[in-house]
Amino acid sequence: MQAPSSEDLRSTPSRGSSVRLGHTPSPIQSHRQSFTETLRGHPPSPRATRQPSLSQAQLQDLLNNPPRSAAADPRFSGRDWQTIGVGELCSPADVRWVEFDAGIEDATNILINSGAHVLLVRHRKEERAAHATYDYRDLTQYLLFATGQLHPDEDHLPIFTTLAKKAQAGHVIPLRDAKSLGNKEPFITLPSTANLLHAIEVFGGGVHRIVIVEEGTDNVVGILSQLRLVKFLWENSRDFPILDALYSQTIKDLGIGSQLTISINGDKALKEALKLMNNEGLTSLAVVDNQSNVVGNISNVDVKLLTKSSSAPFLDNTCIHFISVILSTRGMNDGKDSFPVFHVNPYSTLAHTVAKLVATRAHRMWVTDSPSPSTSATPNPNQISQPSVPHPPTHLSSLPQSNPPFLPLSSTPSISASALPGAHLAGRLAGVVSLTDILNLFARASGLHPTDPDERRRQRRRSSSSSMLRGSLDSARSSSLDVREVKR
Repeated sequence: MQAPSSEDLRSTPSRGSSVRLGHTPSPIQSHRQSFTETLRGHPPSPRATRQPSLSQAQLQDLLNNPPRSAAADPRFSGRDWQTIGVGELCSPADVRWVEFDAGIEDATNILINSGAHVLLVRHRKEERAAHATYDYRDLTQYLLFATGQLHPDEDHLPIFTTLAKKAQAGHVIPLRDAKSLGNKEPFITLPSTANLLHAIEVFGGGVHRIVIVEEGTDNVVGILSQLRLVKFLWENSRDFPILDALYSQTIKDLGIGSQLTISINGDKALKEALKLMNNEGLTSLAVVDNQSNVVGNISNVDVKLLTKSSSAPFLDNTCIHFISVILSTRGMNDGKDSFPVFHVNPYSTLAHTVAKLVATRAHRMWVTDSPSPSTSATPNPNQISQPSVPHPPTHLSSLPQSNPPFLPLSSTPSISASALPGAHLAGRLAGVVSLTDILNLFARASGLHPTDPDERRRQRRRSSSSSMLRGSLDSARSSSLDVREVKR
């Protein structure tokens, strides 16, 4: 019998082939295993059974006593702080100058582009003596003036009217005139040979910065800020035993922090927050939801995002919306996410609190308790009526047009205060600990007698409220201000 050829094998169907060809494979038969199913049954990862490298007690000890971010400076090792001059902590390279006759726009551009927190103001370029400062608190006040949010009392009406006419005519407003809107920060100088104890006593009374001058002259050699001094004392704390003994104690036991907290609901308009900060003499403001959970923070430095004419709609949008702009801008500039709230609790140690302040370069930490249940939505702010007074142009064309990049309105939609993670993570606002509070504690522990910082705060409020904002803020306080007496 002749064997079938290969041609015959290809053309002759095999038995049962018609059944198989007419049959559609079932999904079960054609199923391919997923990646997860392929791994099913394999031994678990060793990470699942790995023991933590730190026990709970060790972790808590690390939080209570965080390591210093930098090694102690050997120049100061073993030295008594009465022998350390304030001039050793600052440098002329840190000083940024502007002249009284410079336009407010030019001064603001220098402030923003230099990265400095303050400019020293002088009469002439060749001069080395400072007569005033220009900082973000001044910029906040001028921003409120330029957008028609300031309402002068009778004493300041002539100054206000003159500046408003200049702005309407498109004239350059000199820094000298802008400073006449009000003085926010005392101008304090110390000779470079003054010791650290003197600076601690001044800062503990509520002064935020000291201009350092050459001994026997007015020539400026640097600026010493509260943050720089706190950072120095933290990194070199072992050389100052009196202070080092305080770091292990809790802020509750030390009794530090303001007994009065001022906050604003996140769904209030941004312009109300800026007016509140200006009127109360604040450099930053806690933003809370309806249950007083802290959901964010707005500071005077953040107003640099409002100096473009295209940012004018931000003022009528919510504080929460502006916080989202702040965080997004930080992400673009720093290349990393930023959490909206810096906070501690009453049982945080002083070491933990100071380490956070130094690491974040913040000037205050909000003290929070456990979070309160947050509603899914918060109501819209009530409309606030304003008295009729002369206004400068209600746009930002008179402000500088160059500033760090910020997100357009379309990319930062407004959200409710309860939608930010701070409503669930930060907790309920219970107080605030500032650099002033810490330096006041250091001063008292050293046997000094600093001025009561609460009195300094009251002076700032009296200075602000007796200036341009008395009429506009009397109505704003009732709907925007959340003031609580904190019982420790």
